[in-house]
Amino acid sequence: MLTMKGKYGLKAMVHLAGAEPGRPVLVNDIAERNAIPRKFLDAILADLRNAGFVQSKKGKGGGFTLAHPPAQIRIGHVIRVLDGPLAPLPCASKTAYRRCQDCTDERQCAVRLMMIEVRNAISTVLDGRTLAEMRAMADLDEMAAMYHI
Repeated sequence: MLTMKGKYGLKAMVHLAGAEPGRPVLVNDIAERNAIPRKFLDAILADLRNAGFVQSKKGKGGGFTLAHPPAQIRIGHVIRVLDGPLAPLPCASKTAYRRCQDCTDERQCAVRLMMIEVRNAISTVLDGRTLAEMRAMADLDEMAAMYHI
């Protein structure tokens, strides 16, 4: 399940993807327009900056910008930075594998095998989509609302 940190991080990234390229966006603007608590957003943006997804500039004319074009940012990568592995169980994870203590035969564990399938499906969708595509979804929704479609 996506945590609030992951959800807010994605909302902030979509907001930045909709901004004029290279023009910094103030944290307060992102927080207010997306109903994100300011202090929580500060921490999320710090994680995204440390991971190389966003850049920040202090002082007058400062704020946050994307560090890469939206078409180069994979949604799955952003979620992994904010929420950790995509797998619902550690034994099904590729990046943070950990054997379950109660498992007697991991190769035949039906729960593990199903969760690997779930992880693969989630990964296919999230790693196959970019921030540009996610932003385009938001733009289509806004356009539909404008024209009462």
